[in-house]
Amino acid sequence: MTKEDNVLSLNADAAPAADPEAVRMSGYVDEMGLSNAMLARILTSLEDDKAEDIVTVDLRGKSAMGDHMVICSGRSSRQVSAIAEKLSARIKEEFGLTPRSEGGDTGDWVLIDTGDVIVHVFRPEVRDFYQLEKMWLPAGAAPAQTRS
Repeated sequence: MTKEDNVLSLNADAAPAADPEAVRMSGYVDEMGLSNAMLARILTSLEDDKAEDIVTVDLRGKSAMGDHMVICSGRSSRQVSAIAEKLSARIKEEFGLTPRSEGGDTGDWVLIDTGDVIVHVFRPEVRDFYQLEKMWLPAGAAPAQTRS
């Protein structure tokens, strides 16, 4: 298994799940559940940090790696790294878990794994090259949610 495969696989090193009761007490979880609360906070964080072309892919029933995938772009390597660092810090502070992260050194493509939500932050050129949306969405289907 390569390092890249390990990032996308479920393994014992994955970030521990937050205590749902603690998160519920913090005001982030209602009937939507932890996964949707995490997704909502991630989307807000990305918008606050001026991420562009934010797309959400619903993974429920498609993959065991998570419930949601979020794909977005930053305008530069510096912005990509900053978006990822701030998002990781907010998740740690507000949900009490430390997400796993890969790619922050180069800032071309940063993957953040929270357990329930997988976030990909790309430079636009790298995103165009890999086209993750096309891999996960049925042909001709629109993303589950798009923000910019």
